Amino acid sequence: MELRDEFDVHFPARILPSDKTWMHTPEALSKHYIPYNAKFLGSTEVEQPKGTEVVRDAVRKLKFARHIKKSEGQKTPKVELQISIYGVKILDPKTKEVQHNCQLHRISFCADDKTDKRIFTFICKDSESNKHLCYVFDSEKCAEEITLTIGQAFDLAYRKFLESGGKDVETRKQIAGLQKRIQELETENIELKNKVQDLENQLRINQIHTSPAGSVTPKSPSTDIFDMVPFSPISPQSSTPTRNGTQPPPVPSRSAEIKRDLFGAEPFDPFSCGAGDFPPDIQSKLDEMQEGFKMGLTLEGTVFCLDPLDSRC
Repeated sequence: MELRDEFDVHFPARILPSDKTWMHTPEALSKHYIPYNAKFLGSTEVEQPKGTEVVRDAVRKLKFARHIKKSEGQKTPKVELQISIYGVKILDPKTKEVQHNCQLHRISFCADDKTDKRIFTFICKDSESNKHLCYVFDSEKCAEEITLTIGQAFDLAYRKFLESGGKDVETRKQIAGLQKRIQELETENIELKNKVQDLENQLRINQIHTSPAGSVTPKSPSTDIFDMVPFSPISPQSSTPTRNGTQPPPVPSRSAEIKRDLFGAEPFDPFSCGAGDFPPDIQSKLDEMQEGFKMGLTLEGTVFCLDPLDSRC
């Protein structure tokens, strides 16, 4: 496979070899995913994010380990690959349980074996350990097609990233929706407290009106089913009626207070903040995506190993 040795500085995702065309429509990768069945030889840590020698050593190592396991009666596990603009998922073909989820901006190198059409591999940076892992598969003579599909998905993902201005729009919408819901709950809570206060005030007025004429001793407050006096947010001084029977001034409404979230902070509006005002977790995610896409993706076809041991796994 002929490679482009240099990438466009402003568009490092242009990794399509000059003699190849993309395999799928953009809609298939952006709205759905492309499934492939393969055997998973395993993954191993590598020192570099790219390089023919790097993947060659990794493939040789995993093939040898798989050969030992096969001699012990262990079969190479089958997996389903789901490739889309969001990443490469490795699933159990029967239970559909996700075993690995490799995001595209973390994949830096993808190659297929020209001497064995079954073998292909890619290098991905692990999200937890930040180590580079090389994944190796046996894909039943469609290794080159899978390699190109990953390349096309990377190209589309990077285009979408640029079109959105490098901002995670969906994440910001979710934050705005959650924040709006918190504000609604806080408003409902204030309204309920005000209704409770109004009912308590009305109850006191009724008690005063039904007391004997000339009585100067107020009736004791009513109790609940547990023989407890209902809680009132106002102070005792303001809750006790005066001797002439007049009701104390009503408690001012709390609706004028500044609405804050459950942690006492003012609500965050992601649509009114500047480009550099994202919360730390979102900003770090955007920086990570930017760094990954700048690195670009390298597609390569190479000879991994010529040992007789590698002929079949």
